[in-house]
Amino acid sequence: MRKLSMDDLNRDSVEEFKNKKKIPLVLVLDNVRSLNNVGSVFRTADAFMVEKVYLCGITGTPPHRDIEKTALGATESVEWEHVPDTLELVKHLKTQGYQIGSVEQAVNSVKLNKFIPEPEQHYVLVLGNEVFGVEQDVINESDFVLEIPQFGTKHSLNISVATGVVVWDFLSKITS
Repeated sequence: MRKLSMDDLNRDSVEEFKNKKKIPLVLVLDNVRSLNNVGSVFRTADAFMVEKVYLCGITGTPPHRDIEKTALGATESVEWEHVPDTLELVKHLKTQGYQIGSVEQAVNSVKLNKFIPEPEQHYVLVLGNEVFGVEQDVINESDFVLEIPQFGTKHSLNISVATGVVVWDFLSKITS
């Protein structure tokens, strides 16, 4: 075995990527403090062809060197927008036909391994602040809450790790 080179990977250009059909998934970052986490979410959104990323509230926006440090240019390929109020955005996206899911630990949450996306349905996944999680009013407006099963002593995953887990799980379920 040999490691693949950049040429072997044959990646699309930014323009080619922008013109490709994306998966029916939008990510919403609800008051995420860490610019490194924001950059990481952009990179995950690029890797798995996410439709769009919304940066809400205090969530930092490109251009910023701390975002770019982890995004590695994904802020140029992934469609994004800053919106001041997460709740208002979620309400608006609901009127557009999106199913809204918050990634959180909550009463009556659906374990990620039990979640089955409906064919042809478009989804929004809201990921929250590193300390406080997704705001309760946003959870109240959500159609469902996804919980990543965990078995260790810590009560949560870093938002960038959680994003990778839920987006990969979603993609694998809609393409299988």
